[in-house]
Amino acid sequence: MMIKNELHAACQAYVQQRIDAAQQAMQAAQESANNETKSSAGDKYETGRAMAQEERNRNAVQLQEALKLQAELTRIDPEKACDTVRPGALVATNLGQFYLSISAGKLISDGKEYFAVSSAAPIAVAMNGKRAGEEVLFNGKKIQIAEVA
Repeated sequence: MMIKNELHAACQAYVQQRIDAAQQAMQAAQESANNETKSSAGDKYETGRAMAQEERNRNAVQLQEALKLQAELTRIDPEKACDTVRPGALVATNLGQFYLSISAGKLISDGKEYFAVSSAAPIAVAMNGKRAGEEVLFNGKKIQIAEVA
């Protein structure tokens, strides 16, 4: 299950990058608010501080979302083999390969494309609980599940 470890590590790196970006943006917004100097027009100062605070709050929300993704990843053991489609499963289908973990988009490992999708993603919900050899209907298309690992 080396590939699952690699995909899991790629998802962790994706989440860490989002956490770092949100923290840096929050810090920049805080510094911007701190550097806002009182001008003769007091309203301009208050508006600048309020805008910086709003920016900080937006980034705080992004940070919380990234921390939730990180928590979801910690509940997945990439070493554990799966025989049904569930979080942590690597699913090979006629539409591509899916790693049920977090919504991190397309990942490339060993020259192959994989899609990291949340277990709440519609395609993951459609395949949930299925085994290799089964098929599901998704958006009017038949998805043949070739392998679950």
